Amino acid sequence: MIYQAAADAILILHLCFLLFVSLGGFAVLRWPRLAWVHVPAAAWGILIEYAGWICPLTPFEVALRQRGGQPGYAGGFIDHYLTAIIYPAGLTRGIQWVLGSVVLAVNVVIYARLIARRKGRPGRGHT
Repeated sequence: MIYQAAADAILILHLCFLLFVSLGGFAVLRWPRLAWVHVPAAAWGILIEYAGWICPLTPFEVALRQRGGQPGYAGGFIDHYLTAIIYPAGLTRGIQWVLGSVVLAVNVVIYARLIARRKGRPGRGHT
């Protein structure tokens, strides 16, 4: 039971990280200092997709499930609904490249807007 709960927590953490990587740039528009956390996270997420690597959270989650006696991702609300989002069936290298490119494009647009906004505003100490 404890391993299943830990695996579910990892899955939720993984989903939150994916959302932050994909959409965190919008939060940066509101809180620009968040970029210090978002840029490395987005770079990691894009690198994972382009390189075809597996995020370290994935094998950790699977190991917890196996240790808890589960065969994989069957059963339960979290497994049924969230696993399909994080681990879609039929994921290919081409799809990974598309996903990485979409995340990159969204973040480039957001950060370009942030930079343009900053350039249009006088800095501190200016009158």
